[in-house]
Amino acid sequence: MHPKRASAYSLIRCARVPPRASDRCPEVVIVPSARPFGPPPSVHFAEAYASEDIVLQTARSLALELGLDSVTPGAGSVLRLLAAAGNAKAVVEIGTGTGVSGTWLLRGMRADGVLTTIDVENEHQRIARRIFVEAGFASSRTRIITGRALDVLPRLADGVYDMVFVDADATEIGACTDAALRLLRPGGVLAVNGIMADGRISDPSARDVDTLTIRETVRAVRESEEWIPAVVPSGAGLLTAVKR
Repeated sequence: MHPKRASAYSLIRCARVPPRASDRCPEVVIVPSARPFGPPPSVHFAEAYASEDIVLQTARSLALELGLDSVTPGAGSVLRLLAAAGNAKAVVEIGTGTGVSGTWLLRGMRADGVLTTIDVENEHQRIARRIFVEAGFASSRTRIITGRALDVLPRLADGVYDMVFVDADATEIGACTDAALRLLRPGGVLAVNGIMADGRISDPSARDVDTLTIRETVRAVRESEEWIPAVVPSGAGLLTAVKR
């Protein structure tokens, strides 16, 4: 989150004039800042454009109660679009949460598609399972696996998935991205959430482990000849890439 400021204006006060002219300072001049603080209006428009129904609103509310971050509506709509554009039938989601991103993905997938979703917290997945049903998806549309992603991913088949969505801890996204390259078929899509690192990604002074790991992952994907990448600045930032 960006720090809030008291006003979107800059205060400019005059310099004290020589005593012989006047001891009074002229009236304070209020000059609008060149750029307003916070996200530009276009960001708010993009998020509002992606409306959520009562099922997604409920899943989001439950996530907040549990202290979990979820993809924003704007980022969710991008996931749905990517799944639909790729006619995705087999999708892997790393980080089930309460089912927010999973519901967006399922709504973009083929009617016979299966979402394999992985999370270490069984309680989160219990909620997500209920959300998926409320969203109208049969239980056969989801394969819910409880466990640490880096332990589960090696057990999944190579080259058969149409899309992999990574919403994992920053320290694990590099390994999850490497695993995605193995799991995806040629033409398959990778999406990694949170790559803006709460705005630190472009701050050279940010040297914490999470930011450094995210930077390295973004750089590795960009420089790899096996990916066609792009960054989508929706929500917390999505690193997207197509496997060659």
